[in-house]
Amino acid sequence: MTDGLAINELAQGLPAPDATDQWLARVNVAGPIIEAKAGEADRDRRLTKAAMAAIHEQSLLRLLLPRDVGGIETPLPVFFSVIEAIARYDGSAAWCVCQGNACAMLAAYLDHSFAASIWADDPSAVLAWGPTKAEALAVEGGYSVTANTSFSSGSHHATWLGAHCPVVGTDGKPRLDAAGVQENRTVLIPADQVELDDAWEAMGLRGTGSDGFVARDLFVPASHTIVRAPMIENCPVRSTLHGLPLMSVYASGFAAVALGIARAYLDRFIALAQAKKPRGLAIALNEDPVVQDEVARAEARISASRAFLVDAIAGGWYDLVTTDRMSVHQRMRIRLAGTHAIHEAKSALDMLYDSAGSSAVLASSPFERRFRDIHTVALQIQARKRHYQTYGSWMLGHDVNAGNMTVI
Repeated sequence: MTDGLAINELAQGLPAPDATDQWLARVNVAGPIIEAKAGEADRDRRLTKAAMAAIHEQSLLRLLLPRDVGGIETPLPVFFSVIEAIARYDGSAAWCVCQGNACAMLAAYLDHSFAASIWADDPSAVLAWGPTKAEALAVEGGYSVTANTSFSSGSHHATWLGAHCPVVGTDGKPRLDAAGVQENRTVLIPADQVELDDAWEAMGLRGTGSDGFVARDLFVPASHTIVRAPMIENCPVRSTLHGLPLMSVYASGFAAVALGIARAYLDRFIALAQAKKPRGLAIALNEDPVVQDEVARAEARISASRAFLVDAIAGGWYDLVTTDRMSVHQRMRIRLAGTHAIHEAKSALDMLYDSAGSSAVLASSPFERRFRDIHTVALQIQARKRHYQTYGSWMLGHDVNAGNMTVI
C-alpha cells in the first residue's frame, strides 16, 4: 500500500469503483470510432472530426474541468484509468484528451464569468497550449503579445489557445514578482484570432496535430490572462481539483498513454502469436519458448510499473482530499513512477516488436503506428531520464526546487 496507509484510510480519498467503470464504459463507446479513424488521423496529422465528435459526446474533455462551468471534476485515479483506456485505442487521441483536460484545469482559477464564456457556453470547447517564445508588454487594459508557440497538442480542434509570456512593464523593463523573478503570464486567445502553422511532421503521435501559432503585437485583455504560479494561493477554492499539481497530472496522464499503448500492443501480439508461423520455422510463435519468455517479461514490466504508478497516484490524491495539498513527497513519487512507467512500457513493446517480425513493419498492422507512438511518448519532457537522478538526489537529502515545474 501507499507508504503505510491502511486500506480503509486510503479508500476515504479514492473514488468508488463504479465511478471508474462508468467512465471506462464511455471510453468503450468512443473508442472504436477513435481507433477506426486513427490511420486517417496519422496521415492528416490531426484527429478526425468523427473522433473529436465521439470524444465530446462522451464528455472526455471535461474530466478535469470544474463543475461550475460544466465540468466533471474527476478524481486523478479515475482520470488515469480513462486516459490509459483511450490509449488502447489510439495514443494520439489519448494524448490530446490528457493535454486538453490538463489545460482545462486553469478554469478553476480564472474569473468565473470568463471561464464560463469559454466552457459553459460551448460543449465542444478546447483550450490548447505548448512551449512558447513570447513576450507580453503591459499596455492600457491588458497586454500586447508577441509569441511563437509550438507543440500545442490538439490545437487544430481548439477553440482557445494559450501562450506563456514573460511580462515587460510599461517602463520597458521586466516586471518582477515579490521574489524578484520576472512575472510569467498565461494569455488566452480565441483560436480564430491566430493562424496555426503546419509543421507537425513527427515520427509518432502524428494525430495529435501538435502545431503552434505566431502572434505579433496582439492585444489581449488583462481579464484573459493569469499568472499561474501564485494562482492556487490567491484564488478562492471553487473545485475539488483546487491545488492539484499540473505536473502530477501530466506525469500521470502521459504515463497512462504509454501504458495503454503497450497493453494494446501486447494484446494484439498475443493474438498474432496464435497463428503466425515464422518463415523457416516448424512452430508458431506461441509455441516458441523464447517468445513465451518475452511475453511474460513484457507482462511483468507493464503490470509492475503500472502498479507503482497507481499506488503513487492514490497516495497523492489521498493527500489532496485530506489536506487540500499534495505533499512534495507524493508529487515526487508520481514523478518517479510516471517516468518509470513510460520507459518500462517502451521496453516491453520493443521486445514484442522484434518477435513480431515483418508483421510489425506494415502500416496496415496494429503494431507499426503504436511502435512509433510509444517512442515519441518516451522523448517528451515527462519521460526525461534525468528525473531518475533528481529523485535519487532528493532521496539522499538534497533539496528539490519546487519552482521547477518540469519536475513536480
